[in-house]
Amino acid sequence: MEFDLIETIRVRTQGVRPDVVLGVGDDAALLDVPAGQRLVACTDTMVEGVHFLPGTAPGDLGWKSLAVNLSDLAAMGAEPAWALLALTLPTADARFVERFADGFAELARAHGVALVGGDTTQGPLSVTVTALGTLPIGESLPRAGACAGDAIFVTGTLGDAVGALRLLRSRGPGTGERNPPEVALRARLNRPEPRVAAGLALRALANACIDVSDGLLADLGHVCAASGVGAEIDMEALPFSAELRAAFDEAACREFALSGGDDYELCFTAPAQRQAEIEARLTNAGCRVTRIGCIVAGTSVRALDANGNAIATPHAGWEHFTP
Repeated sequence: MEFDLIETIRVRTQGVRPDVVLGVGDDAALLDVPAGQRLVACTDTMVEGVHFLPGTAPGDLGWKSLAVNLSDLAAMGAEPAWALLALTLPTADARFVERFADGFAELARAHGVALVGGDTTQGPLSVTVTALGTLPIGESLPRAGACAGDAIFVTGTLGDAVGALRLLRSRGPGTGERNPPEVALRARLNRPEPRVAAGLALRALANACIDVSDGLLADLGHVCAASGVGAEIDMEALPFSAELRAAFDEAACREFALSGGDDYELCFTAPAQRQAEIEARLTNAGCRVTRIGCIVAGTSVRALDANGNAIATPHAGWEHFTP
């Protein structure tokens, strides 16, 4: 099973990178890193019932297992290059493996990622992906660079993934999409689009960056803690999709945006005077961007209403699928 899965994906991503000196089929991969570049590495594990729902389509799982890692690379401003995959399956299931490979390889090809190694074993369903990328020395986007006075921006829209999860839970397992908004929300949950192009565009613009995987409050809090600053979020500015607004009221949309997580958008800080340049670059990268607040002195992360008054915020952080 190991060879079948890894070889299936390798074949589907073959030729996307000339810098794979030695890839699948040996004990380890040999890769060329260009001169003047740093190697960037990240890894994520997804466990059934914790990070994804039982019954998730294998193709969606393959896609998302790579997407969450490419999102981490994007948050560092890195260009994705290679990946390694470890998949644990309860039983040898050729149909599952084929569909998983379809989803994984589709996203890998879209971003020029070559699978250069992997492993499979028997056990409870889980998948671990390690993604590797490169970036020019001195152009990374760490969490620790935010400065008081910076504006806070976010790409795309927030809250869609947890909105989809709420609808799934309210309908019960095995129910299908009932309307176009729900179809769109489920796509955001199951096949998030990593903001790679946006991350590359932000290299020379942003002071700090993080991907929104655990919820805006929690992830912006990580940036503030690393940078020794605080933040104020303009609740009126939070960006929501038309599909989320069609399915939920404003209060729910705000709750999902602040604490929902699993959005895999980029939240970043930059000098406020560079807003026009940021908007132009990200528009050229095909990505919506919204200014949602500012970095301030102190250590607290506060959400403000239209009058500038602090408001109570929901629990900060993505809650996994376990009860």
